[in-house]
Order: sequence, then C-alpha cells, then structure tokens
Amino acid sequence: MANQKNNIIIEQSSEDNNLPKIFLHGPPKFSIVLQPKPSHNFHILNPSSHPPLHEFIALNPHHVSSITAVVCTGGFPVNAEVLQLLPSLRLVCTPSAGTNHIDLSECLRRGIQVSSAGNLFSEDVADLAVALLIDVGRKISAADRFLRSQLQKPWDFPLGSKLTGKKIGIVGMGRIGLEVAKRLEAFSCMISYNSRNKKPLLSYPFYSSVLELATNTNVIILCCDLNDQTRHIVNKEVMLALGKRGIIVNVGRGALIDEKELLKCLIEGEIGGAGLDVFENEPHVPKEFFSLDNVVLSPHKGALTSESLIGISQLVEQNLKAFFSNKPLITPVI
Repeated sequence: MANQKNNIIIEQSSEDNNLPKIFLHGPPKFSIVLQPKPSHNFHILNPSSHPPLHEFIALNPHHVSSITAVVCTGGFPVNAEVLQLLPSLRLVCTPSAGTNHIDLSECLRRGIQVSSAGNLFSEDVADLAVALLIDVGRKISAADRFLRSQLQKPWDFPLGSKLTGKKIGIVGMGRIGLEVAKRLEAFSCMISYNSRNKKPLLSYPFYSSVLELATNTNVIILCCDLNDQTRHIVNKEVMLALGKRGIIVNVGRGALIDEKELLKCLIEGEIGGAGLDVFENEPHVPKEFFSLDNVVLSPHKGALTSESLIGISQLVEQNLKAFFSNKPLITPVI
C-alpha cells in the first residue's frame, strides 16, 4: 500500500495490518538496508524524501502508538525528543558500528533495546585505514593527479615515505583497532596504542594518553568511538607532538579531531599529512582540504563494500526477527 502525501510514502509490506511497524529513520533510499525487502515479516514506514520525523508523525498520527522499532543511521539522531514522540518504541536498530547518534542513556531509562552492526564492518574499515595510510605516505592520489596534468612534461614529483618499520599509534584497540594492527604487522610496523583500558593480553606498548602516544609514534590511526571524553581527542597539542612528518588517519568519527586545528597544521606544515574517511560536520567537508596534496579524502565509506552491504541487510533483519520473537538480539548494545 502506498499513501502519497507531501512526498511521504508508507510502504506496507503485507496486507496484514497487524505486522510489526518499523520506521526507517535515514536518508532517501535508506530502505536498501532492508533489501531484499522482508515483505512477509514487517510493515515498513519509509518517508521517501525524509521530512522531519515530527512532520511524519503529524501527518500520520495513527501510526505513532504502534511503532515499536526504529532503524536509524548516523546523521539521523534518535535522541530524547525523538524517543518522546514514539511512546511505544521498544527497539532502536542501527546498521552502523557507532552509536553516538543514539541517546543510549535515555533508551536504557525507557527500557528500549538497541542493536548495532557489531563487528561486521571491522575488516572493511581496517582495510581502508591501511589504504589511506599508504596513499598519504606514498602520495598515490597526489601522484595520479600530477601525472594526469603533466603529460608530455618532465616528471618532478616529490618523494613519498615508506610504511615499513613505521611507529604506528592506534587510538581505540577494539575489534577495528586489532584488525588494523594485524595488517600493519605485515609491514614490520611497531605498534602501540591508547584505549580506555590497557588490554592484558596484548603485547603492544600502551600509553594512557593520546598525547603520549603521539610523542612516541610517526602515525596515529583513530578507531575509537565518539563520546564526551573522545571529542577533539586529537587537538593542536597532539598534532604538534606527532611532528612535521607525522600522519593522522581517521576512520572513527570526524569530531575525534579538532578539524580547524588540523587544517591549520596541514597548511602550515606542522604535520605531514592526513587520511580522512570522516568529518566533523558531515556531509559538509571544509573546502580548504581539497587543494592540499598531503590529504586523502574518502566519503565515509570505510564500512561500505558490496559484501558488507549484503551482510548488514541480513544482520538488521536478524536483529528485528529476534526482537519480535522475544529472543536475544544478535548484536546488542543495551
């Protein structure tokens, strides 16, 4: 069934109105996260052009009391205001590994369960982290641009830096951090890390602060969550400690870095380069980055491969099925 009103489309997955109602809280085409469509399991509410949630509720008040699950993505918060609009909500399911767009404390207070992507994306994100590091160090993207613009002219391209033997500091030694470390061991890199707690089973040197880590490494790779404690964890002091040949790679969240200070340090040569898959105010990226040859940019695609898209579609549906069958979530957060 399709009801078109002010560009709002309500997809009814079955003629059975008693199916559990799931609200998709994300950008246009976000419904791809439930492909192939689980038409026999759920009644999916999908605003096609994504008006504000309160507008959807105002235009469709008959759905409010029966929406028991929301599937949301980063950039579309499920905060206290959203939770108050959906009094029957009992599950928030996100296809992302990060949950900083969800008010976990309020969900816990209201008895709302939360599921995430768990470790599904760890290998893909680690692959991109290493790729960004190699690209920045060996100037691959910059060399490509140079060659395309210098046809039939003498080549005079600046030297890159080798990866083998580098001192690498990983911030956040969870599943992604461990996968990054495993890959970099193959390059004979010297790994050290900073995390909330020292990992007893790891032999890598542990530093209790990111500043100490930066002082003792050539590269910092950010793999940690974004929260009040980690916001701007890489500030100007950390960048200066890393040094003029240092490299920062961020595959965590944009606000882990003080972006304005990063730009200044890159432009003024206070650090050597950066590989960024995430940005502080996505989807807006400071245009000053675009002219810098010591920066490699990626549109927050660390987790996105053809294989991972299939995997997350399956995982989201598995979590929804488990919840509505009164079984434990596959990848619970709370």
